[in-house]
Amino acid sequence: MSAAPPPNPPGTPRVESLSCPNCGAPLTLRSMGRAASVVCDHCGSILDARSPQLTILQRFDSAQKEKPLIPLGSRGKWRGAEYEVIGYQHRQTVIEDITYGWREYLLFNPYKGFRYFTEYNGHWNDATVATALPETAGTRAKYLGKTYKYFQECIAKTVFVLGEFPWQISVGDTCDVTDYIAPPYVLSSETAENETTWTLGEYIRGAEIWKAFELPGSPPIADGVFENQPDRMGTSARRIWLQFAILAAVLFAILAGNEIAARRDQVFRRTYAYQESGKESSFVTPEFELAGRTSSVRVRTETDVSNQWIYLNYALINEDTGQAYDFGREVSYYSGTDSDGNWSEGSPNDSAILPSIPSGRYYLRIEPESDANCGNIPYTVTVTRDVPALGLYLAAFAALVLPALFISWRAYNFEHLRWAESTPPLPGSCK
Repeated sequence: MSAAPPPNPPGTPRVESLSCPNCGAPLTLRSMGRAASVVCDHCGSILDARSPQLTILQRFDSAQKEKPLIPLGSRGKWRGAEYEVIGYQHRQTVIEDITYGWREYLLFNPYKGFRYFTEYNGHWNDATVATALPETAGTRAKYLGKTYKYFQECIAKTVFVLGEFPWQISVGDTCDVTDYIAPPYVLSSETAENETTWTLGEYIRGAEIWKAFELPGSPPIADGVFENQPDRMGTSARRIWLQFAILAAVLFAILAGNEIAARRDQVFRRTYAYQESGKESSFVTPEFELAGRTSSVRVRTETDVSNQWIYLNYALINEDTGQAYDFGREVSYYSGTDSDGNWSEGSPNDSAILPSIPSGRYYLRIEPESDANCGNIPYTVTVTRDVPALGLYLAAFAALVLPALFISWRAYNFEHLRWAESTPPLPGSCK
């Protein structure tokens, strides 16, 4: 006596084979008697799966055929259970004379029931039928304690079907679809013939589906921003602004501490004059002492230039080591009157701060330049030790705030692109 064949393992749909009454092609039913409609993948006829004779509900007259990205019969482990893809539906809507299409894949597990993958322009959602009736009020919907914002409403039309479905389906079916979003979730209602069904979708990456169902190749690349696509930049923006606030407070505390502790010791001051004879050769100042710890040094130049300029090549040189810190400063000031009134440009005074100068004996080498006919230009040079370098703190502040501003701009732009796809309620809607 031969042994009985083993039963189907848990979670594996039972497959039933039938024949299409229109073309005679074999049919496969996978949803264990739960199918209400089945589509012949050979001739496209839509059949009544609950009729013993598989009554033809609709013949497929168009030559159009589609190949689903996820083939029917594909199996994969999803959300802890093994599902099989048993149905495929292509739907379209027309908004402002533009046709938009998306695809829906029906999945089945004998213990978990049905769920759906939806795809539009490479954006995917994992959807299930809502377990409770959402509350709606104006442009808001509330489901299981979470509030969703109205996003769009449209008339969806079925243009192609394949496989089996637990409801009667036909090409040409239409329904009113309304979406409410709370990324990464979308709450959708579909109303047809005064019957409304609610589904909850969660945004997922196509790569997750391809991995779970071991599909060949790669999923289509997502294009644009989808209605419930999570904004990772928005999350990053909130986090980086918090980090910015903390670091800016630390930076301000350091600045305040340095302002209080700075000694501001004036170690050298001398007045010189640029001679009208033309370019003057360089000269050196008397030595001065920079005592104490390594600190900043400010070199300030004060002049009485008026509609003139002077350029000073400076070098702060350590007497013992010969280490030179070269820098140049231009001092210019111009003023006058025109049709708009009085105007001025530049300043007769200038300051330069050299950070982290070690202690020791120093002198300045100065080489002035100006126009040959500018006359004598007196200028006073003052060297002050241990002065807070405000510019360094401003640079540090900019380094902190610029990334936060950039990420915030990206987040704003992301939301702008998302809501640019939103549509107003249909005429006659109570929303």
